[in-house]
Amino acid sequence: MDFCIVVTTTDTDESARRIAHAALDARLAACVQLFPIRSLYSWRGELRDEAEIFVQMKARVEDYDLLAEAIRAVHGYEVPEILRIDVADGDKAYLDWVALATARDGSGPLRRA
Repeated sequence: MDFCIVVTTTDTDESARRIAHAALDARLAACVQLFPIRSLYSWRGELRDEAEIFVQMKARVEDYDLLAEAIRAVHGYEVPEILRIDVADGDKAYLDWVALATARDGSGPLRRA
């Protein structure tokens, strides 16, 4: 089984949490991490300088298309950043956990802590 890290950015903590819950609830990500960042970028001929939230998700490569679709469904940007970074290798115990956490074998919805 192959794994990846999928990243996106968004403008608010609320939006980032919406993306995280969409990914986790569908078991398309095992873990989602949110980081406040500063982004400088060109948009429609204008240099932008804005606070954003960087969203990093651990997932299965085979689920990338579904995860990207889930992100787009709740993302507020016209053109959201959605990038897949393939994992070349990792700790076996951690990757086993990612596989278990993203299994969709009818084991039911996740409970919120």
